[in-house]
Amino acid sequence: MTTPSKLDRVLAEAREYRANREKGYREQALKLYPWVCGRCAREFTHKNLSELTVHHRDHNHDNNPSDGSNWELLCLYCHDNEHARFEELVSYGDTSETKQAPATFNPFADLKAMMAKKGQK
Repeated sequence: MTTPSKLDRVLAEAREYRANREKGYREQALKLYPWVCGRCAREFTHKNLSELTVHHRDHNHDNNPSDGSNWELLCLYCHDNEHARFEELVSYGDTSETKQAPATFNPFADLKAMMAKKGQK
């Protein structure tokens, strides 16, 4: 039998640490909050509870106050969407402040003349 490499041991320890940390705050959040997605309002039961995740509002998974103020329960789909939006914010910055320039092309600007021209043919 071969002994695990240092990398294997480190990865195993990291996985175990993450699983223990998640188990702790997940159990707390499930006791604090109703089993409903905070975005789409989908309701969960024991049967599909594995599809309900704990989202950290500040995206810091080590920030786990016991009052749950940094958590919200989200379904898998809303949780993925939230993280995708956060990655876009990090990559591209906040675009909500920028105003899009109005369109300058108006396809109906000369409609009356075009209709008159078509009627003459």
